[in-house]
Amino acid sequence: MADWRPLMARREDGFPRIMGVLNITPDSFYVDSRLCNVEESLGIATMMVENGADWLDIGGESTRPGAKAVNPDEEIARITPVIRALRNKFPDIGISIDTRRAIVAKAALDEGADMINDVSALSDPKMLELIKTRNCPICIMHMKGMPENMQHNPEYGDVVSEVKSVLSEKVKILIEAGVNPEKIIGDPGIGFGKSLEHNIKLLSAGRGIIPHESMRLMWGVSRKSMFSDLLGRFDVDERLAGSLGIAAMAKSRAVDIIRVHDVREHADLFRAMSALEGF
Repeated sequence: MADWRPLMARREDGFPRIMGVLNITPDSFYVDSRLCNVEESLGIATMMVENGADWLDIGGESTRPGAKAVNPDEEIARITPVIRALRNKFPDIGISIDTRRAIVAKAALDEGADMINDVSALSDPKMLELIKTRNCPICIMHMKGMPENMQHNPEYGDVVSEVKSVLSEKVKILIEAGVNPEKIIGDPGIGFGKSLEHNIKLLSAGRGIIPHESMRLMWGVSRKSMFSDLLGRFDVDERLAGSLGIAAMAKSRAVDIIRVHDVREHADLFRAMSALEGF
């Protein structure tokens, strides 16, 4: 397994670590991110690592708006051979398992994954015990509702305070169970039960959603539907510029990890910005 400690902190120049998305699914919202076998996944992962990825996030179930749940056995069958191959080829890269289920997370950790990216923030009652037993980093993401219904007119009073409150409850559970807060990452869940206005407010808040100073912050904005509302880019293929525009603000909002489909472009953005900041 990789040493997760340096991979959880921002780069020396203050820009976030880059997490590349690998969807081992037939129905993820971005067609070009869908992978169907180990060979194809290794090829894309190799390019991501060569282009600057610090993490690879492996998912076997789509959580796009309207997505239907996948049988846990099928989810495990999709992700375990890929994680096994990636761990063998990249012993030092961070590997994250994107799942809502403890049984899937355990299978991934057994194959060499380093972190659990729990998009349902401990909704599986067995997830907490797994985290305690395996002593692994955990990302908790805010999601209002479930993928099947989360975008059906979501409402909040104060979205920033409400998201922070929910994350605070989850963090309290983790810390009381003995989890080191330095191993906890908070994700505002952009597009998961939020309108465009909610998304913009959460992104603008940056670390304002983080309830514990030792925690990390992750953003997952890449090519999401918010750019349909914000920019009129209904085609997912046309949302890279918008994604990079938001990513350019990540350092100023103290983001530690940014989850993206386009690793090379984000790495180039951060290198170019970092070079200019040096003068």
